[in-house]
Amino acid sequence: MERTDFLDEVHLRILRVTEDLRSIQQELNCAAMQAPGDPELMETLCQVPEMESLQVLKSAIDQMRHFLWFYTQVITDESEGAETLRQSIRQNPAEDATFSPRIQAAEKFKCAADAALLQYLSDGKMRKPN
Repeated sequence: MERTDFLDEVHLRILRVTEDLRSIQQELNCAAMQAPGDPELMETLCQVPEMESLQVLKSAIDQMRHFLWFYTQVITDESEGAETLRQSIRQNPAEDATFSPRIQAAEKFKCAADAALLQYLSDGKMRKPN
């Protein structure tokens, strides 16, 4: 797949997801407005499956929000700080550096997330970043 085809497909997908999110928001808003006057609807909305699906959606949106913030910082910012960030993503910490176990664990997760982002960006494939 050529790069322009890939970008066109991503753009169309973004438009579809954005429209879906707006539709979900509108439907949830209508349900929230009706629920106080309808005890049966309120009970249905508070059941475990509905609440779990809302938590899954919230988690996915939060994760995407964080990813998009990071992505736009790396891609669009031409400052020296952004270049330093891009270079730090490419590098691994020194093998002989001594850190506390907590810092070492945090570094492993940071490096894994950075590597996943770079792999995603370099592959040009439609994959989830996590």
